[in-house]
Amino acid sequence: MVKVKWLGHAAFKITTDEGKVIYLDPWLERNPVSPVKVKDVDKADIVCVSHGHNDHIGDAIQIVKKTGAKLICSPEIGHYADSKGIKYDEDSCPLNVGGSAKIGNVTVHMTPASHTTELYGEEWINERRCLPGAGSVGYVIQTEKNVRIYFAGDTGLSVEMKMIGEVYNPHIALLPVGGKYNMGPKLASIAARWIRPEVFVPMHYNTYPAIRQDMKVLESYLKESVVGVKLFVLNPGDEFEYGEKQ
Repeated sequence: MVKVKWLGHAAFKITTDEGKVIYLDPWLERNPVSPVKVKDVDKADIVCVSHGHNDHIGDAIQIVKKTGAKLICSPEIGHYADSKGIKYDEDSCPLNVGGSAKIGNVTVHMTPASHTTELYGEEWINERRCLPGAGSVGYVIQTEKNVRIYFAGDTGLSVEMKMIGEVYNPHIALLPVGGKYNMGPKLASIAARWIRPEVFVPMHYNTYPAIRQDMKVLESYLKESVVGVKLFVLNPGDEFEYGEKQ
């Protein structure tokens, strides 16, 4: 069974069939809705970062240093992490869109996303100074038993999602629905129609007032345009299992 735990905003903890722990965009310390902080993280095997905004790169570097996890990211974020003591191509595994890496028996595919970004990191937190960025990406996580989880990161609706559905055929899609900095409910429902997952988990909403959304609206759009997709609305800290019982 694969376990998917939402940590609020765009942060997730994935536990694979064989017990590998993967963190996605682990913004924990300054995340007002996350029930988990860095002190609570005692194991991580892989940490994926979609882009350099501080609510996504978050605490990734600290978690990698604490646990010895492999950092999956763009080359630019990889070089930034190297300046913080995470050795490029040793402690990290930089990819670019279309690239893949196998970490143990878990394969990580980097996918396109449509979102502007710079690198924020601690320079932004402490000095409001950002660094040149590298755009935003998403990931498809392919577990040991071939469960495929699409993590969109921050993105607007893109026709490339049709390709993601066709090429990777994800079982689970973690999609933003906040509507100010990425897709809102209507566009996210179209994305779900194109991707065709079995399970759709909304994210990147209700963290703060600017991205507040009513999930009943999303549910209504899905009923109108998508057949056969299960909507799993989680509260921060909630976890669900996917596997044979599905």
